Amino acid sequence: MLSDRRQRVLAALIEEYVSRALPVGSRTLVENHNLGVSSATVRNELSVLEDDGYITQPHTSAGRIPTDIGYRSFVDDLLKTQFAGQELDEDARRAAESLRDSASELDDLIEKTTAALARFTNNLTIVLPPSTLRLDIKQITFVSLTPNRVLAIIVTEDGQVLNRHIEFVDEVDSLDLAHAQEVLNRVFAGRGLAEIRADFDEETAELLHSPLVSVLFEEVLACLREGDTGHARRLGLSTMVKQPEFERAQNLMPVLEVLEDDTVLMQILKDSPADSTSVRIGHENAPSQLSGVSVIAGRYGRGASEGVVAVIGPTRMDYAQVIRAVNVARRALGDE
Repeated sequence: MLSDRRQRVLAALIEEYVSRALPVGSRTLVENHNLGVSSATVRNELSVLEDDGYITQPHTSAGRIPTDIGYRSFVDDLLKTQFAGQELDEDARRAAESLRDSASELDDLIEKTTAALARFTNNLTIVLPPSTLRLDIKQITFVSLTPNRVLAIIVTEDGQVLNRHIEFVDEVDSLDLAHAQEVLNRVFAGRGLAEIRADFDEETAELLHSPLVSVLFEEVLACLREGDTGHARRLGLSTMVKQPEFERAQNLMPVLEVLEDDTVLMQILKDSPADSTSVRIGHENAPSQLSGVSVIAGRYGRGASEGVVAVIGPTRMDYAQVIRAVNVARRALGDE
């Protein structure tokens, strides 16, 4: 546990390093920050912080930079002070409401939130939407495009919209199509696939006995599977790779390989806590290829409508700004 004074010195050093991406000397801290102590005291505190592993000196004559331990202490202090409560401030609430009001559907909201978060943080933003396979269906609509072609539109309870074009060899009568729509809404409405499978009984089987209804039932299932939104949305990678930490290809390639693997990525994001924003710094991340980045992630929504939003960037990031931005995104996407 650091004393208040050492925590202030560490915070000042991190602020300087985040903004300049250069090692920070004691003179810079004294000149740019009102620490209330002498230069000699600042030098002494830096020496203690270095001995305790919070900062390090990359070159003999250079200033210091934070270590993962230093960042962790700084972030823990942020979470305890600035982000101790779950409520957003008024500006953050307005930002979340503005995002939510700008979109009519969840898919559109996810796209706009991802773009806004990437633009605001200048880092890679990833949003993992809820899986449509776990969501309840609100409504199914079949639109006749031609006598042999039908558009299926599926709306989930949380506002996701999926569609699928269905081709028929024989012409489909509009009245038969309307009847099939009515039947499938009776089967699906207000329920998800797991519930439908669990409750599949003779009555349901009887409803699906019609060849047209049966075919459309299978098409709806296929649409849900193909449209499953388990794939993460990514934006901001081009901005992240411009950071000084990734100027060398050997530093960047391992990170990109991991981030391109949806299986690994989804596991990383799904490990985030349910009720708060988590911050994993450098070597706290698994796999080891992410030891040079920080992952700030949080869940949004509840139950089957739960997704994950995250920002990934170098450990030298503006943690206060990114944590606040992720909290705003969680609020916008969670509709709380």
